[in-house]
Amino acid sequence: MDIKFLNENMMGPNAWLIAEELTADLSLKKGMRVLDLGCGRGLTSVFLAEKFGVQVFAVDLWTSATENYERFKQAGVSELIVPLQFDALQLPFAKGFFDAVVSVDSYHYFGNNDTYFEKVLKPILKKDAIVAIAFPGMKYEVHGNIPEEMKPLWEADALEMWHSIDWWKPKFETHLTEFKISEMGCFDRAWNDWLSCDNPYAVEDRLMIKTDNGRFMNIIKITGNIF
Repeated sequence: MDIKFLNENMMGPNAWLIAEELTADLSLKKGMRVLDLGCGRGLTSVFLAEKFGVQVFAVDLWTSATENYERFKQAGVSELIVPLQFDALQLPFAKGFFDAVVSVDSYHYFGNNDTYFEKVLKPILKKDAIVAIAFPGMKYEVHGNIPEEMKPLWEADALEMWHSIDWWKPKFETHLTEFKISEMGCFDRAWNDWLSCDNPYAVEDRLMIKTDNGRFMNIIKITGNIF
């Protein structure tokens, strides 16, 4: 991955690095149709196309499909990626269309409830489809007892979406075989890559991560196959 391209297109903790760890043990194969759900500026889409040769449907609500298409051409993988601008709550795909879904640093925005996976996402996945999702979380539920030093640094809207492994587990375990949920090992590296950027949002995050100092925040990964 070109470092300049990476730094220009990061929108949070290094999504390329997270995708590498998330997919390390998955059997993604050339020709599979993969939904990259909440792809942002398409770093994960480029990773999936380059690494596995899969056909990627790169869906994001806020990032223009045209802008992502230009990025995919710049990365030399535009023939493998379909850029789309859709709301994750209204996915216009046929039932059983995808062989896999990969989602990095976005699922918590729309899937942090008891119905999204079953009602919206699962129907468009094939039986045995691969599910690989990673998002920011917490080592334990802090909502009833927010540490004083973190109150000025955690935005209320974001905090509502950050939960523990125990909170997320029941939302997936009844729908997946080979179900696994755990903290990701790349937390420090992914965040450090982001914080080293001159992106103004990265600059704002520096004090939060320094103050947290590994005590509360994590990145959670979920993998499995559709029943």
